[in-house]
Amino acid sequence: MSKYDKLAAIAEECGFTHSSPLKVSTLEFMQDVRDMCNADQCENFNKSWSCPPACASLEDMQKRVESFEGGILVQTVGELEDSYDWEGIMEAGMRQKEAFAKLWGELKKEYGEILAMGTGVCRICESCTYPDEPCRFPDRMEVSMEACGLFVSKVCTDNGLAYNYGQDKIAFTACFLV
Repeated sequence: MSKYDKLAAIAEECGFTHSSPLKVSTLEFMQDVRDMCNADQCENFNKSWSCPPACASLEDMQKRVESFEGGILVQTVGELEDSYDWEGIMEAGMRQKEAFAKLWGELKKEYGEILAMGTGVCRICESCTYPDEPCRFPDRMEVSMEACGLFVSKVCTDNGLAYNYGQDKIAFTACFLV
């Protein structure tokens, strides 16, 4: 069984609906993506240790990534009643967060040092200690692919994974480097 096949089997057991091998060479940390964070479109800029400006710089992320040989891109795809199905979006998002935490734990046991980049702002704590106190769980903090400067649809395309699954579907994407 190849390393990716093993990763894919674990990802499926954890609840992800799709996965693809992730080539480190496809990861491009882009200032334009980080600038979207700085524009505070998701309303988390400067409010969390997992978001800019508190999270690692693009240069630091590039350096960290270079020590890994590859990984897995994972997704949770949810079915929506229509494009206004907020409950369906939230349910798929919760499944993504749960599967992400589960897979992170499994991969840590199996591989030790990993780099996880998730979906959206970290939600481990009910309220973030930023900026008044250090992060309570720095080894479990979920930093989003976007906060790291990755253009998620491009990462998907560059690694052979769909990003858009059609009308009335939503996809949440994350990745793990091992």
